Amino acid sequence: MGVEQLEGPGNGERPLLDFPLSRRGDVLPQECAWLREKAPVARVRTLTGDPAWLVSSYALAKQVLEDERFSLKDTANAGVPRQYALTIPPEVVNNMGNINSAGLRNAVMKALNPRQKGLRDLLRAKAHELVDAIVAEGGPADLRAGFADPFSAALHCQVLGVPFEDRRRLMSGLDVAFMTAREPFADSALNWYKDVGYFAGRLNDQLALAPEERTGLLGRFAGLKEADPESAHLTDDMFATVAVSLFGAGAVSTSAFLTLAVLALLQRPELIGYLRRHPERMAGAVEELLRWNLSVGDGLPRIALADVQVGDVPVKEGELVLVLLEGANFDPAAFERPDELDLERESANPHLAFGAGRHFCPASALGRAHAEIALEVLVERLPGLRLAVPAENLVWRTGFIKRLPERLPVAW
Repeated sequence: MGVEQLEGPGNGERPLLDFPLSRRGDVLPQECAWLREKAPVARVRTLTGDPAWLVSSYALAKQVLEDERFSLKDTANAGVPRQYALTIPPEVVNNMGNINSAGLRNAVMKALNPRQKGLRDLLRAKAHELVDAIVAEGGPADLRAGFADPFSAALHCQVLGVPFEDRRRLMSGLDVAFMTAREPFADSALNWYKDVGYFAGRLNDQLALAPEERTGLLGRFAGLKEADPESAHLTDDMFATVAVSLFGAGAVSTSAFLTLAVLALLQRPELIGYLRRHPERMAGAVEELLRWNLSVGDGLPRIALADVQVGDVPVKEGELVLVLLEGANFDPAAFERPDELDLERESANPHLAFGAGRHFCPASALGRAHAEIALEVLVERLPGLRLAVPAENLVWRTGFIKRLPERLPVAW
């Protein structure tokens, strides 16, 4: 449904818009501005056919994300309206809540700290290694398969304490785990438990090592299993479930963001030159690219735990609310010149790319470091980087939690 249909003759009720919107990640969906101005809380129909409220203004998006009467955990309950069928176990949806309740938060937050010794140097070396391989092969090259995916996998393999050589099998599982299907399918569980088994095996590998030889989050978990009586009730599968969910959510998010950030720069080649001349601006550039990024294709879901007024709409207990990030992050009420990708943006950049409230992404600092290092190396090593095909010929993935081009062909 386009803007023309939204503005067409009505029957006095709020329009019912089919959601999600466009799957292209390099063009802001045309409905965003209309929704924000005319219906900042709009009635939509999700992929499963369920009704939901779509919130598209910055102020109302922030209200929903920060109000604990809107629950992420309860979006996995039986019988509630859904965006799409669950393809991971319901208990994994509230992963950070599970981590906190299991007493694992301290270990997880230490593993997600980008300032841990040697991590930035390791990532910079891996980025150079990946660029070396691309250059040796020659262009055009697929920057997503050759750089964004393996660089994101490298970060998360290091953080978790598993071999980088296993990245392909782990990344391939994400293609199934983060599908957005209309109905459940049996082998989504097979996919999930295959990776749980893998991480349980790597946990046992860490247990076999001397304490000083252990690495990553699984190394920390091995220490808890041995020395912490408060963790005695936790099974290997419970530890592995935390690792699987952190790898999945982290790797798919960082790779998708990096892919679309590079694409945004490729469509504005002067910005690549700007970043090469001004590496000191990289942190601010990443913030602006986070605001600009359209990788979250389906909205952030919450279930109302009570009747709550959102704008002029009384949202009822049990209803599904979806926060449209591309609406909020391009809202002129919150951002000056929001339709301009401005790497010199000096004013506050309070984007919602990492969410807000209780479910603000715990790996936000790690994600920023990942992007800064990747872009620093790319603009340094490949100053002539350019899109090797017309942008309209990119093939965008459907049925996936992220907006992603299947390939990102580049030359230099």
